[in-house]
Amino acid sequence: MFDDFDLSNAKVNGVEINFRIKNNHNASENAILFLHGFPQTHAMWAGIADKFPDNYPIICSDLRGYGNSEKPKGVENFSFRHMAEDQFQLMSHLGFKKFHIVGHDRGGRVAHRMALDETDRIKTITLMDIVPTELLLSELTTQVAQSYYHWLFLAQQSPLPEKLIAADPDYFYESCLLGWGGANLDSFDSEKLTQYRKSWNNADTIRAMCDDYRAAIHFDWALDKEDRNRCLQIPACVMWGKTGAMARHFDVPATWSKNFLNIEKKPMDGGHFFPDQHPQETVSALVSFIINNIN
Repeated sequence: MFDDFDLSNAKVNGVEINFRIKNNHNASENAILFLHGFPQTHAMWAGIADKFPDNYPIICSDLRGYGNSEKPKGVENFSFRHMAEDQFQLMSHLGFKKFHIVGHDRGGRVAHRMALDETDRIKTITLMDIVPTELLLSELTTQVAQSYYHWLFLAQQSPLPEKLIAADPDYFYESCLLGWGGANLDSFDSEKLTQYRKSWNNADTIRAMCDDYRAAIHFDWALDKEDRNRCLQIPACVMWGKTGAMARHFDVPATWSKNFLNIEKKPMDGGHFFPDQHPQETVSALVSFIINNIN
């Protein structure tokens, strides 16, 4: 995986962030930052990020708490704002002032927070299979709560979810991969699954991922309420899996209409994990959107 990428880490914002980078010699404002979601790592972007033309510097990082990035203790350290600042400082460390950002799942929520906090640094934003955090939590329905029960389960007080998950991490996290529509284990590359399993069988990762969801309830919800009426002019691409749980419960692009003035809508075959199921189609959609918005 990740041919021609360099694997590295950097101490930024007080934590070590693990990342891969390609084409760093082509320093420009066309750099693209890829952010993964739960319960994955940056490995999800293999076969996608490496298919971009060579004139695009590509960075794929592990969010704090995930993969091989540092896992600080304390729920307060896992807000999307902290995660966003990690990535801003990483990109500054690498020499990129402005850049494109692509985020799936939790990575999409971090990307949205980045766009809110330092709008001028984001050239385009791509959000994959999410609705706004504030909307999801403030208007939680029985149907959504049943599909996305993990939001409430993982947010329970420590150590309840940690102890239950630790009994069989593969069973729990693989149920998450399969539970949001349109996927089976064969949909996931075996090398990527090996990386995911290695990560989520680490007790510190289990704890950190729980703290991520606790922070969403205790910190991010309020932060997003403060910004609910902000509409950004950044070109935005909203992608979603046509057979996923989000598509069953929401008109996904419509949920972002108050947040972004200019939205390109891209429904994708597959479910929540459509990048794993259909990597080439994902590449084509991303390249088309980003190239059309280079200025």
